[in-house]
Amino acid sequence: MSKNKILTACILTCFFMMTSPVKAESYFIDKISQGAANIAFGFIEVPKNIINITNDQNILVGLTWGLIRGIIQGVSRTLVGGVEVITSPIPTNEFASPAYVWDRFSEDSRYFGLHYPGYWTNYGPLDDGE
Repeated sequence: MSKNKILTACILTCFFMMTSPVKAESYFIDKISQGAANIAFGFIEVPKNIINITNDQNILVGLTWGLIRGIIQGVSRTLVGGVEVITSPIPTNEFASPAYVWDRFSEDSRYFGLHYPGYWTNYGPLDDGE
């Protein structure tokens, strides 16, 4: 090998070792795994909302309003999961809070950082809930 090729290989190796691709890769892996989990387990929003509203009110309200709200939030979480998978190479803020449906199970889900008004809405202290 010529000296120029060896020098070029050494310079490129040093350059790539100085950058931090590990953080970018872990971000990509985190975001794509959150998106895949939200697509696969978005239906868990239905029992989550039934349980939470039943605990706040009573079983009748939980089975009616909790079911309706769970279906809406389940579809929302599934769609947000699809958006997370599609945009996984792009660094963005979290789309869903909590990131996984099973995190902080007793708190209501938020999407795109918005607080949805409602009588039976519980946001935790980590979400700056109102």
